[in-house]
Amino acid sequence: MDIAWLRDFEALVAQKNFSRAAEERNVSQPAFSRRIRALEEEFGVKLINRQTLPLSLTPAGEVFLAQSRVMLRTYDETLERCQIIDAAGENVIRFATSQSLYMTHYKTHIAPMVDEGGLEIDLNSTGWAADQFVSALQQRYCDVILTYWHPSMDALAPLALGNCDYITLTKDSFVPVSKTGPDGPLHHFDAPPKKPVSLLSYGTVSALRSVVEHALRQNADGPKMLVVNQSALANSVKAMVLEGFGLGWLPRELCKEELAEGRMQIVGGPQHCHALEIRLYRDKENSKPTLNRLWRDMQALSPDAATLQDSPCPDSPDPDTPDLGTPNPDPPDAAS
Repeated sequence: MDIAWLRDFEALVAQKNFSRAAEERNVSQPAFSRRIRALEEEFGVKLINRQTLPLSLTPAGEVFLAQSRVMLRTYDETLERCQIIDAAGENVIRFATSQSLYMTHYKTHIAPMVDEGGLEIDLNSTGWAADQFVSALQQRYCDVILTYWHPSMDALAPLALGNCDYITLTKDSFVPVSKTGPDGPLHHFDAPPKKPVSLLSYGTVSALRSVVEHALRQNADGPKMLVVNQSALANSVKAMVLEGFGLGWLPRELCKEELAEGRMQIVGGPQHCHALEIRLYRDKENSKPTLNRLWRDMQALSPDAATLQDSPCPDSPDPDTPDLGTPNPDPPDAAS
């Protein structure tokens, strides 16, 4: 399929007339009509209802319009990023991370070093699935990924088996939180026996889903949980919690302001809270000079993983934080 066909389709939708759309696209009307027909043949459906005046979309055309806009936006963004990277050459470090990590630990630990060192960063803050981060690193779509890590995150296991280095920057706490009501948290684990607790969870694409499932298995004798919503992003879970729809687990750094202001409260005890590592991963064979420089600087500033202290609940030890010892270039099996 020619990407120009998508732009032809958008022009036709806007103009609702083949002749005017062809003029906008600077082609003859017969050539334009052939391109629209070729697009329909490519997908095997009629996209345009030619029996109406003005022209209208078929039901399939309505669906295709929404998706074609996504495809064109992705194409344009990819083209722009490629041109920027090509212009900058080997000096650019391609970073990939989630929205929640970009808003918290990236800004705290990495952005200042990038600014001070004059490094050029192509930052992709994305809603990829966990396995897509792994694939992006393995296929050199990015040079570095910044990710949460917990022993339950099987999706990150290929990084342990692959040719990857990692640095543990710091720790965060994965805590169950609820909106604060007039009499305390609106949702908690002490609900009446016959009333399930409303849970705001994560979709299958999120690496944090496995940590929620781990937390629930650790407390299998607790109250019944009813999943009322699943989100791909921690920020979406946070928004739903703040609206009072249920309780949800969040990285503490992501909701520290709301906790400090009293708009949210941590619910449950130490058994409900779990430690997360914040890790940087790279391919060992990636010899980009600027990446090696950043890696050395991050290693120099990163504390030993065994010395990192982060109590997931106030004055409470984390029940499932393993003794990690001293991190080495080959990360332990993330699936263990």
